Amino acid sequence: MSQFQEKTQITRIERFTEDILRLTLESPEIASIAKPGQFVMIRTGNSSDPLLRRPFSISQTSNNLHFQVLFKVVGRGTSILAHCREGEFLSVLGPLGNGFTIDCRNRNCLVGGGMGIAPLLFLAKAMLRKCPDTPPIVVLGSRNREELTTLVYDFAELGLSAYTATDDGSLGHHGLVTEVLETLDLGADCTNYVCGPHPMMTAVHLFCKKRNYSCQVSMETSMACGMGACLGCIVPVEKGGYGHACTDGPVFDAKELVWEVK
Repeated sequence: MSQFQEKTQITRIERFTEDILRLTLESPEIASIAKPGQFVMIRTGNSSDPLLRRPFSISQTSNNLHFQVLFKVVGRGTSILAHCREGEFLSVLGPLGNGFTIDCRNRNCLVGGGMGIAPLLFLAKAMLRKCPDTPPIVVLGSRNREELTTLVYDFAELGLSAYTATDDGSLGHHGLVTEVLETLDLGADCTNYVCGPHPMMTAVHLFCKKRNYSCQVSMETSMACGMGACLGCIVPVEKGGYGHACTDGPVFDAKELVWEVK
């Protein structure tokens, strides 16, 4: 699979909350070949501190020219990135990993939580092109309304109304995305595409397993290299041993993974 390492210019910065931002980066090479579910590795500073690149899901592309990343400030690397300005350049490696496999035969349901919602917008756009007669169901969850409102609007611009759930009840259902899924008519055959916190993905996997639904999950793990060399992003697999989230994933069939259920 082709991948590029290049200097990409920040053309737009959107701040949704104090610590949640979205960057638009100009890169015809990456934007023209990226697939939903793939990611990029970004060097967040111009020095050796921090030393390692940080992984970010590609949240969407536009006109084979730009791509976007959505992120939350959680440490030094993302803090540095949050203080970048439009016009600055970042060193980016990508696109990396294996993305989602779109199945137009069944009903499709996108389930995202927190920053895990990011790659699902890209996926929704691809589904609408590939499966125009069967638009996906969208279920989104977050801590509160503030974190979710702009993302819901992004899906609305595609003509998709999202079912929502928030921890504090400030938008949509007061509770979990799985509680929303329980109320929906997903039919006899449904493929679920999931990205978010690990406990949420575990719960959705169990929901799908009980109903014999297909389930693809995008594993959000720490990555040092993004290319399978460092062994920092291994995940346990059912056949024994481990897979690399960066090269074997980040998208897996949920049945291929070992899930710890408490």
